[in-house]
Amino acid sequence: MSALYATYARSEVSFERGEGMRLFDQHGREYLDFHSGVAVNALGHGDPHLVSALKAAADKVWHTANTFTIPEQERLGQRLVEATFADAVFFTNSGAEAIECAIKTARHYFWAKGQEERFEVIAFSGSFHGRTLGTIAAGGNPDYLQGFGPAAPGFKHAKPGDIESVKALITPQTCAILIEPVQGEGGVTAMTNEFMQGLRALCDEHDMLLILDEVQCGFGRTGRFFAHEWSGITPDIVAVAKAIGGGFPLGACLAKGDVAASMVPGTHGSTYGGNPLATAVGNAVLDRVLAPGFIDNVNVMGQRLAWHLQQLAQKYPDYVLELRGKGLLAGIKISTPVRDMVTRLRDDHQLLTIGAGDNVLRLLPPLIVSEADIEEAVGKIAAAFDAIEAETQAAPIAS
Repeated sequence: MSALYATYARSEVSFERGEGMRLFDQHGREYLDFHSGVAVNALGHGDPHLVSALKAAADKVWHTANTFTIPEQERLGQRLVEATFADAVFFTNSGAEAIECAIKTARHYFWAKGQEERFEVIAFSGSFHGRTLGTIAAGGNPDYLQGFGPAAPGFKHAKPGDIESVKALITPQTCAILIEPVQGEGGVTAMTNEFMQGLRALCDEHDMLLILDEVQCGFGRTGRFFAHEWSGITPDIVAVAKAIGGGFPLGACLAKGDVAASMVPGTHGSTYGGNPLATAVGNAVLDRVLAPGFIDNVNVMGQRLAWHLQQLAQKYPDYVLELRGKGLLAGIKISTPVRDMVTRLRDDHQLLTIGAGDNVLRLLPPLIVSEADIEEAVGKIAAAFDAIEAETQAAPIAS
């Protein structure tokens, strides 16, 4: 029996090494990775630049407290500021911590202005913001809240895409709106540009802050550096993680200068957040993601993935009910149980995928994916549908 918490339904597959888009398990079997460790391995496996940066950093200082200046952290923060809307950055270890920082920043911003009554955040059904007590309350999913006592107060939930449902929740206590431009865990639902622009307008009208959770959809995955760029809006706070470290634990909360200004010494902290080892890797990831042509190619591959999935949907209308997502964050709502499909693809076709809410098969390939990889993956999904169809036809008819 494992000595670990039984919080994961783990398979017996264990990966020993990876090369680019491929992973190899303990038996030497090769898998095509359209999972990316839940959108983390943006540069695939064994990227030479990342490996070199990590090895070089390991020969220096691994960790110091944030009460000292950390040059790699300063450099990464400045580069993120130059590449985004933000004026200031706080580094964390994870996406949930980045969201916690975002929520605290928004509330403290109004407290510092003498408006301590403004602490409520409007979030959305179907969202996922992490597993802490604060972030499960923000997500509002009853399954994640069950068993942990009363939900942390201060969160209301509107319907994604419904601007009127958002307006109905605004009160003098509202301080911010929190949303994923593309919901990941909840079912790979992409918000329209018009809806995102509507949220920005509401925030401007009511002096609220717009907080974006780009933990999964940011850092190039949709074909722009951040997904909100598609709608042409400017947020006040953005949480990012996953791809920012390319597999090394790292997250960040990005904010406008006036919003971040109230977060003075003593208001927030992190022991490991942004330590020398993590930010050295983060800088190496940014080297690759911001290299000329990289995100442009991601955009092209996202379009090619969408085209191939459309062909799949036309060929298998009984199994493909809806296509969702944006760029290389793609979802296929299917008629067969998604957990069974994920297992079948892994065990029978050596394709790694992941499920999402609303019975959606989620595809999250590394951003280095090629069209040949996409064709191979879609071919494996087609083979799985063919196998399901054959099994259905061979099954005895109940009398």
